[in-house]
Amino acid sequence: MSRALLIIDVQQALCTGPEAAFDIDRVIARINTLAKDARAARLPVILIQHEENEGALQSDSAGWRLATALITSPGDLRVRKKTPDSFHHTDLQRLLEARQVDHLIICGLQSDYCVDTTTRRALALGYAVTLVADAHSTIDNGVLTAAQITAHHNQTLRHLHSFGPSVTVVPTSELLRGTLPPGPA
Repeated sequence: MSRALLIIDVQQALCTGPEAAFDIDRVIARINTLAKDARAARLPVILIQHEENEGALQSDSAGWRLATALITSPGDLRVRKKTPDSFHHTDLQRLLEARQVDHLIICGLQSDYCVDTTTRRALALGYAVTLVADAHSTIDNGVLTAAQITAHHNQTLRHLHSFGPSVTVVPTSELLRGTLPPGPA
């Protein structure tokens, strides 16, 4: 089994100001630790960025850039997307196939949009998924708090079995310090 870490939409506009995701400083710290371990295990780290034609996530704008607190590496792969589905009209699947990846570790923003949609699409494409329970977040939606939304998605996604592959939902601590299996040499 070959794994890759997907870091979805950890971008300035979603990490600062009024649209900052809930508990974002801790979420980014966990993602940084996961990414460090993934790189040490030689797993692909894929940074995914959402872009829009206008607004806070307009391509190449300050808000579109990766969050300043997110630690990246020159060896990280990058994918640009225009929908909540990280696979739709992107080269993500090609990048994964070229590396013979069959298991995705997913974290990032936002739980109820891009994390959810990408997780479901990954399952439909045959990838097993580990969703990092405490390394994704969102904002309050007027009905539920961000913490409730994230908890709801952790609970809901862990019960998806109809695709064949399933979602394992685990906290960051279960994936750290050498527990990530090594990638290809």
